[in-house]
Amino acid sequence: MGGGAACLLRRESDRMVSLMLSFAAGVMIAVVCADLLVQALSQGHLPLTAAGVLTGFLITAGLNACLSCRPGLEGDGGRRGELILAGIVMAAAIALHNVPEGMVIGAAFASGEAGSGWVMAAVIGLHNVPEGMAVAAPLTAGGTQWWRAASLAAVTGAPTVLGAILGFWVGTLGPAALSAALSFASGAMLYVVFGELLPEAVGLWRGRAPALAAVAGVVVGMWIAG
Repeated sequence: MGGGAACLLRRESDRMVSLMLSFAAGVMIAVVCADLLVQALSQGHLPLTAAGVLTGFLITAGLNACLSCRPGLEGDGGRRGELILAGIVMAAAIALHNVPEGMVIGAAFASGEAGSGWVMAAVIGLHNVPEGMAVAAPLTAGGTQWWRAASLAAVTGAPTVLGAILGFWVGTLGPAALSAALSFASGAMLYVVFGELLPEAVGLWRGRAPALAAVAGVVVGMWIAG
């Protein structure tokens, strides 16, 4: 969806993307605080939960930092070559980044509440729409055929499946493992919210509307978690 949208929408869609990112961030904050962390703490492992949150946050942040440090394109490839390279690097970064996001879904299902798992899958899916746009936009601008760009954007979501399997497997090993899986997923989600979604939303549209969308997302997330 994100790859296809990038091939169709123009620059004027920035405000719509900003609102969507802000709303998704609000939902994720509420789900983490009112659902995932509550279940993790209910297992009776406060130190493990705290360590899991920090670990998930730091690993996701470190992974993104490493992938963002890419060398510039040398030679006479020109602007089109730079755009295509940017799209390919973005695809690799998002593909690896989707592994911990998939663990969020798997851990939610492992908690025994299928409704929570479906909610997390929907929220992560909404979050991945602009990521698909981020992959396809530079590729199409560099001259790549639209169907190739959209297909590459779709392929970047495949590692989410691997992450979901891993998160579910870890979460079913016992109370301590479930607490670790849920807290790790929470930390990864918090980085996505505060390190990616909200800064990107503010960069696309500086105004009160994104803040209102984030608050609306928190309210919706609280209703879902409740």
